[in-house]
Amino acid sequence: MRVYVPLTLPGLAQAHKAGELGPGPLTAYAVTPALREWYVSDDIEELEYAALNRAAAASLRLLAGDPRAPRRRIVVAVDVADREAVVDPDRGLDAGSIGEVRIAGSVPLSKAAAVHADADDAEADVTAAAAALGAADLGDDDAQFVVDGAEDHELLWFGVQEIPALLS
Repeated sequence: MRVYVPLTLPGLAQAHKAGELGPGPLTAYAVTPALREWYVSDDIEELEYAALNRAAAASLRLLAGDPRAPRRRIVVAVDVADREAVVDPDRGLDAGSIGEVRIAGSVPLSKAAAVHADADDAEADVTAAAAALGAADLGDDDAQFVVDGAEDHELLWFGVQEIPALLS
């Protein structure tokens, strides 16, 4: 199963140094039954793109909680056994947890298929979105518009071998 793990650049640096994502439990996003129902598509590429975007939104939340992290959303795509990615049944009806899975332990970085990251030109919009996230969560439509501005930036695809360049 392909899962998408939200990170920040410092989180990616730590994973690169350790050779693994973790320690667990890790929160990731995947094509779950709830995501299939929410997105209403049978196209696996569209569904995986939706899971990637859910992880990008979670990365934005991580950035909002770490004001010192560079303002770039980071998502690592990794392949794990289906049994390793578990949906929390208590959160199944929570709209914010659609596609969310838990991975109990760490995941070797060697299982990573790719890294997705914002381009440099997204920094201003991601910075503004991270700052506006709290107000958006409270229902402020103007703040939500700012948060949505970060989503207008597509995450770029990087090979795992390009992680050192991303970190420099």
